[in-house]
Amino acid sequence: MIILGIDPGIAITGYGVLEQKGNRFKPIEYGVIRSGKEMDTAERLRLVHMGIAEIIEKFQPEHMAIEQLFFSKNVKTALTVGHARGVVMLTACLKGMTISEYTPLQVKQAVVGYGRADKKQVQYMVKSILNLDKIPKPDDAADALAIAICHGNSFNSLLQAY
Repeated sequence: MIILGIDPGIAITGYGVLEQKGNRFKPIEYGVIRSGKEMDTAERLRLVHMGIAEIIEKFQPEHMAIEQLFFSKNVKTALTVGHARGVVMLTACLKGMTISEYTPLQVKQAVVGYGRADKKQVQYMVKSILNLDKIPKPDDAADALAIAICHGNSFNSLLQAY
């Protein structure tokens, strides 16, 4: 199974593509889609859409896992992240993908085994689980890989329940 993990954002959208076989994960590609502050919102969202569409076309993932929007004290930031998240989900939906959403707590629990783990612990476990030489950079890409791992673990748990 090929999983696309997404850490949505207007300035930086992290992505991670993993192949899962049984309980093993193999990283295929990870990185970020960036847009500049000088661009208007619509153009930034177009870049996110085009980047995600290109990744889906290239790797043909069956599943997309995306981080749920959590409450933010900065309403403007929450709105723009929500816009990017909506664009990503629509792009995946139009490509016929299965979309699953996970809270940061669920991701940390699935990757580290502790829902209150800090960012460094999550990054270290992503490196360890994927047998990488170093922690994936930037942080948004590491977060996207963690979201993909969370989905793989959750999906397997659901299959085993039946």
